[in-house]
Amino acid sequence: MTERIFIGVAWPYANGSLHLGHLAGCYLAADIFARYHRMRGNEVLMVSGSDTHGTPITIRADQEGITPAEVVERYHAEFLQTWERLGVTFDLFTHTNTENHERVVHDIFKSLLEQGYIYTDNMLLAYCSGCQRFLPDRYVEGICPHCSYDRARGDQCDQCGRTLDPQELIEAQCILCGGRPEFRESEHFFLKLSAFQEPLLDWIREQPHWRANVANQTRSFLEGGLKDRAITRDLTWGIPIPVEGYGGKRIYVWFEAVIGYLSAAVEWAANSGQAERWQDFWKDPATRSYYFIGKDNIPFHSIIWPAMLMGYGNGLNLPYDVPANEFLSLESRKFSTSQNWAVWIPDYLERYDPDPLRYLLSINMPETGDADFSWAEFVRRNNEELVATYGNLVNRVLSFTYRNFDGKVPEPGDLDETDRQILAAARAALDAVGDSLHHTRFKAALGQAFALAQETNRYLDAKAPWRAIKTQRQEAATSLCVSIQVINCLKVILAPFLPFSSQKVHGYLGFDGRVEAESWEFEPLIQAIRGGNPLRQPAPLYTKLDPQTVAAESERLGTPAV
Repeated sequence: MTERIFIGVAWPYANGSLHLGHLAGCYLAADIFARYHRMRGNEVLMVSGSDTHGTPITIRADQEGITPAEVVERYHAEFLQTWERLGVTFDLFTHTNTENHERVVHDIFKSLLEQGYIYTDNMLLAYCSGCQRFLPDRYVEGICPHCSYDRARGDQCDQCGRTLDPQELIEAQCILCGGRPEFRESEHFFLKLSAFQEPLLDWIREQPHWRANVANQTRSFLEGGLKDRAITRDLTWGIPIPVEGYGGKRIYVWFEAVIGYLSAAVEWAANSGQAERWQDFWKDPATRSYYFIGKDNIPFHSIIWPAMLMGYGNGLNLPYDVPANEFLSLESRKFSTSQNWAVWIPDYLERYDPDPLRYLLSINMPETGDADFSWAEFVRRNNEELVATYGNLVNRVLSFTYRNFDGKVPEPGDLDETDRQILAAARAALDAVGDSLHHTRFKAALGQAFALAQETNRYLDAKAPWRAIKTQRQEAATSLCVSIQVINCLKVILAPFLPFSSQKVHGYLGFDGRVEAESWEFEPLIQAIRGGNPLRQPAPLYTKLDPQTVAAESERLGTPAV
């Protein structure tokens, strides 16, 4: 029975290039998950877009002396190129500066306002006398009152993950001029989060499948008591408030950005020519909604967005799962865009293929704890695992077969117990990897796939068709045919992780079309490999990297190679 899967992925600020931390945080996992479900025949809608209204955009614009719109245009275009080159397959990657998004945001805002879940009140906001302006929360930095991190922002502490208000910061200062802001009263609209405390607690208790980090952080926030939060600010860049008399204020980004998941679905449906189709993914209770985010965004997706959906009503689905990843560090140091301590994805793609990066970040994905990226580990895993384990398996089987059997799959003879065992292992791997991916266990799934590749290498070593062909050609033909059948399974199992090399294998095996169209079922994959089927001339799947790569990349980072 097919399923319908909605996948919402965090909206990156369109103020700079994406780096490896972003990819490991949510985008790679979401793509693997979407690819898997599409191959299983499930109906998938994966959406995200550029967050165009966050204060990081206006900060960049101020720094460069250009308009926020110009910053957005530059980086949104770059994001689209990055996804294509990485093989990240959004059904729609839009942005929040569209008429459609504004319309959906206004609808939810007005509905919550009419029901009493949004109200007005005065609040203290940071005002910089030197800059003569109210400061958005991210224009204020100081010491976190909870963990003492000295670069906490006015909206959130990146170290402990707590949401903050600027007046909570110790020794707060304006990031533009360094001055100490004062706090002045200003009238704003508030979301009545406190009204949802008990409904959210009841709902959370019904989510035993959530990852421990998500469940624990969510419960901690809820048990600490929910406070109403201001959802507007004194800004000129952003979505206007749909109430007269507030022209100098805008809806704050944290409120409107999460609505992008819904507005993107509406936009996708309109683009498809079936304007109401979005409702299949939002109003059908059988649809499962997954939100792929980094751990710093957990409260917004496990508390605030569900509260907004509860208040809005209209039968919209709450999240089924929020599989948030932990953080990725770089050479044992936290990524820092301000200090240029990052591996920028566009730069990476200028020098290397996408699949080795997808492999390393998948096998080292920070699902249950923080992980680290190092160039030494990248080179080691590329050479020892991609090249030597999987790449070598595919190349030696297909090259030897192509040379010795006229470019065709050899006709097999009777299978012995060893042949049947490796085919049984392929069947088991399809099931095990599918189960792991279904439950968002990506590291485990990739480990199970490579365990099959390793077992197939051992099978080949035992059968040694390059020796058997001299005196027992039929035995060699059988072991090679069986190996090709397993490789046909491996190309499917690995397609969500390594789409580019899986497509190459698909072609080497003599098939046309896209590997994504292949069945995730054992029998069809085995039956597709028949004696006499034409093969195509194979080539190595991966490039072995020179160990000097580590020194070169360390020099780019400005640090000695370890």
